[in-house]
Amino acid sequence: MKKSCIIIAEAGVNHNGDLEMARELVRVAAEAGADYVKFQTFSADKLVTKTAKQAAYQKKNLQSGENDSQYGMLKKLELSRKDHEVLVKTCEYYGINFLSTAFDNENLVYLAKVDRASGEKQFEIPSGELTNYPYLRLAAQLNKPIILSTGMATLDEILESVKLLESFGVKKEDLYILHCTTEYPALVSEVNLSAMDTIAAATGCRTGYSDHTMGIDVAVAAAARGAVVIEKHFTLDRSLPGPDHPASLEPDELKKMVIAIRNVRRAIGDGVKQPASARERGNRDVARKSIVAARPIRAGEIFTEENLATKRPGTGISPMKWPEVIGKKAAKDYNENDFIEL
Repeated sequence: MKKSCIIIAEAGVNHNGDLEMARELVRVAAEAGADYVKFQTFSADKLVTKTAKQAAYQKKNLQSGENDSQYGMLKKLELSRKDHEVLVKTCEYYGINFLSTAFDNENLVYLAKVDRASGEKQFEIPSGELTNYPYLRLAAQLNKPIILSTGMATLDEILESVKLLESFGVKKEDLYILHCTTEYPALVSEVNLSAMDTIAAATGCRTGYSDHTMGIDVAVAAAARGAVVIEKHFTLDRSLPGPDHPASLEPDELKKMVIAIRNVRRAIGDGVKQPASARERGNRDVARKSIVAARPIRAGEIFTEENLATKRPGTGISPMKWPEVIGKKAAKDYNENDFIEL
């Protein structure tokens, strides 16, 4: 992860289990200028029990009944090993990095073997696995950089997970922690972006933000606040059926977000206050002033507050020299508006 802000376009399960839709999501993410397109790698049989209920937002978005299970929903959204191979090649074709989150140990090991031809190889640990000791231990032992998402977590839980990852070999410089609010969509009033600062101070790790709010404002604000990673769900069409489509960006919005984040990061700069360029330095003479004669002044006359003035351009003596000029004798005659010389 070498850029100042890595942008992950999360396709997630917004392919609805359709490989061609997934491939189109890759193309859209690449054309938007994202650094990574991220999917989810799971087996419903290993992820949930058959009686696990859907989250409230899933029931709402799917218009499902009270007793509809996560299992039935997730089973329709699985990607096969062959699908993964196709998506990796599709990413290579479009020049974007492939990324996926695994939701069980077996798929974590599988993703460790997936050939990502471009970009660094790393894991992203989803928020739901932040308290999964066997999973975290394995992720650490696979010896790759880790992005840790922290939705639903307290600071103490984050610290405990970081300590565990470090105890099994993960270095702080290889750990990126994403602040996140696990709601779809998340309310802006519940985002609490300053928690990024809290996480950074407590862990010593670089921080980012996984955004579930509507629109692009909060993601751009997080980038302006110094997030090193921004993650955002996107879809081909928000009206498509599925649990995450309604809280996702559409293609044109994703592109606008990427452009805005890149511009914001460029605007942050290095913090050194000085003229930004030769162009700005060139404007000093135009915008600043010089000490000039406020009226005709005879040689030998004393310079006073009354016979001097400050006017543009700034090519003469700086008005900051005013105390040095006042009280001196004019060495020559000056017409009104002539630059004063010492």
